[in-house]
Parts: sequence; C-alpha cells; structure tokens
Amino acid sequence: VQLQASGGGLVQAGDSLRLSCAPSVRTFGNYDMGWFRQASGKERVFVAAIRRNGGFTYYDDSVKGRFTISRDNAKNMVYLQMNSLKPEDTAVYYCGAHRGILSMIRVGTQYAYWGQGTQVTVSS
Repeated sequence: VQLQASGGGLVQAGDSLRLSCAPSVRTFGNYDMGWFRQASGKERVFVAAIRRNGGFTYYDDSVKGRFTISRDNAKNMVYLQMNSLKPEDTAVYYCGAHRGILSMIRVGTQYAYWGQGTQVTVSS
C-alpha cells in the first residue's frame, strides 16, 4: 500500500493550503485516515482523522476550527484543508491509514501505512 501526499508549500501566516493524499489500496473504505505532522526536531503528532465512512472527524485542539479533514471514497482521496495558517503549523505533514480500534485513532503507532510526507512552511 502506498500513500502519496501532496499540496504542501511555502505560504504566509493567514493563508490557506489543501493537502491531498491518494492511497493506492483497493479497500480504501476499510481504513480510517489520519494526518499527522512532524516539526523539525520534534516527534510526529496527531493533527486530524476521519472515520472510514467519513461520518466522524477528530482534531487536535491546536487546529480545531482552522483545519478540515475530508475524504472521497469513490476517488480514494483524503484531504486536509488548512486555513488561517500560523508559523507553528510549519512541519512535514504525513497521511496514514488506520484499521485499529477507534480509541487509537490519534495514536501514530497504530497506523498501518504512511505516506512520504509533504512540507508545509508558514512564514510570519
């Protein structure tokens, strides 16, 4: 299974970006999907996740109200719309595929597959 993440870039504070993730898996609808980020010198942390049927979404408090995760199961795509970006959002963003229990959806080690990451840099 491969996950191709794209959409990162260099933007100014207050701007928006939309990240995309295209998992190459037939049974895409069987996976919860998540976005994590890793700032330079720091651990990878949870950002957002969406249930396999798209019915429920979960966010870290630091992005709640600014970021929106969505998915299109017909197109095998997951998106992360990021608005009102801040310099502290600067990180490499990774998408992941999760088939574990719901209570572990925020735990990176419970994800079965990861994409290669896309760099987001927000200047002040």
